[in-house]
Amino acid sequence: MIAYLINQYPKISHSFIRREIASLETHGIKIQRFTIRSCNTDLVDEADKLELRKTRVVLEIGIIGLLIALLQVAVTRPINFQQALWLTFRLGWRSERRGVLYHVIYLAEACVLLRWLINTGVAHLHAHFGTNPTTVAMLCHVLGAPPYSFTIHGPEEFDAVNSLALVEKVKRAAFVVTVSSFGKSQLYRCCPPSQWSKIHVVHCGVDDGFLALSPIGIPKEPRLVCVARLGEAKGHLVLLDAAGKLAAEGLQFKLVLVGDGPLRGEIENAIAQLGLQDFVEIIGWASNAEVRQQILASRAMVLPSFAEGLPVALMEALALGRPVVSTYIAGIPELVESGVCGWLVPSGSVEALVVAMRKALQLPIEKLEQMGIEGRKRIIQQHNALIEAGYLAMLFRSSIENSKNQAINIRSTIYS
Repeated sequence: MIAYLINQYPKISHSFIRREIASLETHGIKIQRFTIRSCNTDLVDEADKLELRKTRVVLEIGIIGLLIALLQVAVTRPINFQQALWLTFRLGWRSERRGVLYHVIYLAEACVLLRWLINTGVAHLHAHFGTNPTTVAMLCHVLGAPPYSFTIHGPEEFDAVNSLALVEKVKRAAFVVTVSSFGKSQLYRCCPPSQWSKIHVVHCGVDDGFLALSPIGIPKEPRLVCVARLGEAKGHLVLLDAAGKLAAEGLQFKLVLVGDGPLRGEIENAIAQLGLQDFVEIIGWASNAEVRQQILASRAMVLPSFAEGLPVALMEALALGRPVVSTYIAGIPELVESGVCGWLVPSGSVEALVVAMRKALQLPIEKLEQMGIEGRKRIIQQHNALIEAGYLAMLFRSSIENSKNQAINIRSTIYS
């Protein structure tokens, strides 16, 4: 049995993790879901609500529960606890974001998780994101839990390699997954070559909810969509600047923003200041089915990000036969070839974004559909969630088998 650990799960913007888990279960892997904290009040998708009922939340145990778990492990596993405590202080001292106190909390969370893993017979723990979930997984392993692995997405992890002790996490992990070759190269930059063999690329993917649909013709209406959290990294303000220039040219179009987040107020102010109330609509978070309908109602997806890993929203648009407009950053060029299945522009360039959006709005439908067909082929070949989960399942099984062999060798040495 495998356990998954995420900082917040289920979460609206983490549907790709839900798909990964579902695909692994199709491959016969039993999954226990654990999350450090819940965000149940924000859920709009029924699939997420169902996942919530399957997920155990560490922090729901409360402060007293955390302290009891910490003391129990200190008493029953004193050597492991001493090693984990020393690592906790070392990580806290070097962290620019989270000091020693936060890391002591992570240690307490690891103590809670340790008991749950043992009680459920988990043979391997996998964390998503190289931030605090992987810190908890690493400390849990030092306390005596089974081997761990983690998926690193970026860009946050690559911006704080030392503060997050990323090299230490890779060193202690059974294996590490990145979602793009770009991500793999960034780990190669910071990790010694002796660790490179444990770093693997497993793409995020889309499921039959997108792949099984027959291609639907691109509408004539001049409509674009952006599916993304309303945060600084997604480039919404640049997108609005570009939309303002297109509107000033006299172009008629509709731009729909699907998502929500901390930048919503600023985005709403920019819409008002630019006089784009008739051109731009924010609909907030949406279910998977609603996202599909918004993409299908558009001529193209626009995502002018400043920083990314490899956006699943672009995969979803291409899977539905819609070309995309995005930027030359991170793993995006591995997915999108400019002029073939969409357009790539320099990040932060309003002028280049205007040109690309104008093409998406004015090109003949037949040309857009041809680009959409090419994009769909790429998703089927490289980002099928079930196929990618098959690669991940092999990594899990190999790790469990190696762990068993190591245990057998240890016993043979002891009793020989």
